[in-house]
Amino acid sequence: MVTKVRDWLALLRPHQWVKNVLIFAGYIFAGNFKLPPPKAIADLTFVLFGFISFCLLSGAVYAINDVVDREKDRKHPVKRNRPVASGRVSVEEATALAVGSALLGLILALVVAWRNEAPLFFLAALSYPIWGAIYSFWLKRLIIVDAIGVAAGFVLRVVAGCLAIKVDISPWLILCTLLVALFIAFSKRRHELLLMGNNATAVRSVLGEYSPQLLDMFIAVTASMTIMAYSLYTFTAPHILLGDRKEPWLMVTIPFVVYGVLRYLYLAYQTDTAGAPEQMLKDKPFVVNLALWALTVLLLGWLAR
Repeated sequence: MVTKVRDWLALLRPHQWVKNVLIFAGYIFAGNFKLPPPKAIADLTFVLFGFISFCLLSGAVYAINDVVDREKDRKHPVKRNRPVASGRVSVEEATALAVGSALLGLILALVVAWRNEAPLFFLAALSYPIWGAIYSFWLKRLIIVDAIGVAAGFVLRVVAGCLAIKVDISPWLILCTLLVALFIAFSKRRHELLLMGNNATAVRSVLGEYSPQLLDMFIAVTASMTIMAYSLYTFTAPHILLGDRKEPWLMVTIPFVVYGVLRYLYLAYQTDTAGAPEQMLKDKPFVVNLALWALTVLLLGWLAR
């Protein structure tokens, strides 16, 4: 029974839940952590429960995706070990687990929306599994659109985090999230294409539309645009985080972003990291750089009080 529960949990891919930390972006960049303690803690609580809600919802999406892709996953050297593809979890079990996880996530989202009078957060949470189903059954078969579909999931997390605490949704935050997600998605497609070679279409039909050279160009474009968009944001956008000051203090964080993008490129081209982006959190230089960026942003926010 313990093994079975472990397989059920693996189906929800908890190692992927780190992506849901994007829900905290609105709380940080809107400067809500600087509010009076009762309000700051209350907002943080709403965002935290929103994070848990999206972990359950994303787990449901992963489970459905594994059910849909089970035959193709069996032809993949790594994905064939997934619970459904390997036969350790039946299609019926996976479907039931997906439905249960989605319902729990939506109930928790409804509680957050009701307690903070934020109905749009519930709509964002509801749209996530709907988007996941559309992506699994259709979007991931369309070249370029498949990567945009992945990026949309990242953007939806950021939007949901803002809606949970009713702060303005910065278009710059949306743009930067979209671009970095596209950068990661195209890097992953390149890894899959090179890993599978002539059998690439057997595990993902859209890979037949790509080529390594085309993906190299897509990766270069999105990496450059990510750095440029973040740089423009630090120079020109109104910074609520900094008390609406006009001085571009956030520009001091640009080197961290440049290093992060280039470090990811290095690992994507020299290792298998692109195939599992969450493995970046095991790379010490990348983690140290990420921590320094986060600490610098928070410090600038506190100094601008």
